[in-house]
Amino acid sequence: QVQLVESGGGLVQAGGSLRLSCAASGVPFSTYTMGWFRQAPGRERELVARIGPSEDSTYYTDSVKGRFTISRDSAKNTVYLQMNSLKPEDTAVYYCNARNYYVGVGPYWGQGTQVTVSS
Repeated sequence: QVQLVESGGGLVQAGGSLRLSCAASGVPFSTYTMGWFRQAPGRERELVARIGPSEDSTYYTDSVKGRFTISRDSAKNTVYLQMNSLKPEDTAVYYCNARNYYVGVGPYWGQGTQVTVSS
C-alpha cells in the first residue's frame, strides 16, 4: 500500500523559513519523480517543485524560484521542500506527490500539510 506522509507545516511570519518533509512507503522510491503541490482557498492545486529520480532534474514554478529548494534522500525514502523568505501568498495546503512517468504509475498523494504565512 502506497503511503505519503507530509510533515513540517505550520505558522510562520513573512520572511521566515519552514522545511516540509514527505516520507514515502510502498513504492520503489528511487524510481519515482517526487513533487510538491499546493492549494490555497478558492484556487486550483498548482505544482510548486518537482525532482526526478536521479536528483539532477528539478523544476520550480516561477513564484518560488530562488526561495524554495526541493531535495530527496533515497536512504530515508523522503523528499524535502526547504522554503525560505516565505510570503503571505505562499499560504496553502502543501501536498506531496509521487509518480513514475516511465511505467505510467501514479500519481499518489499525501494528505497535505498546512502552511500559513502571516504578514
